[in-house]
Amino acid sequence: MKHVLRSLAVVLTLLTLSIEATASTPADTLVVAGRIDDAITFDPAEVFEATGGEVIANVYDRIIARDINNPAEMVGGVAENWSVSDDGRVITFNIRPNLRFHSDRPVTAYDAAFSLQRMIKLDLTATLIVSDFGWTPENVDDLVRAVDSDTLEVETTTPLATTFVLNVLSSGIASVIDRE
Repeated sequence: MKHVLRSLAVVLTLLTLSIEATASTPADTLVVAGRIDDAITFDPAEVFEATGGEVIANVYDRIIARDINNPAEMVGGVAENWSVSDDGRVITFNIRPNLRFHSDRPVTAYDAAFSLQRMIKLDLTATLIVSDFGWTPENVDDLVRAVDSDTLEVETTTPLATTFVLNVLSSGIASVIDRE
């Protein structure tokens, strides 16, 4: 009897393993699949792996962006335009009106300043990328400042190539997060 039960268990196990499960996708549904095992975080100031970068690019707007038709050119993101001081150390960004976060709160220069200040004050991974800007936890509030809700000023401690600063501010680390 013991032998029969054992044989029956083996047969049932083999049958179960050989059953093929199938499902069909409705004709009007797009299925996208991908590996996400490299995801470590979705914090824009910490993301450097592919999946996290893809997610933040779809969730957050950056201060400025690259023109998709001409990647050598910068275009507005959260900022609709910007100007550079005569000494090259201060870039003033005018925040695009009527932008809103997913929470429905308005996007302001205060949020943009907070996003960059937070990275420095918490010494997050992206701090390395802006190290040439001269920002430290002690001076970042003075160098990255919201003049008002529509105007963000970003200052470096030494003159740098404007293209370098703009390139950095078009990357994922310059994603604007809701300070609330």
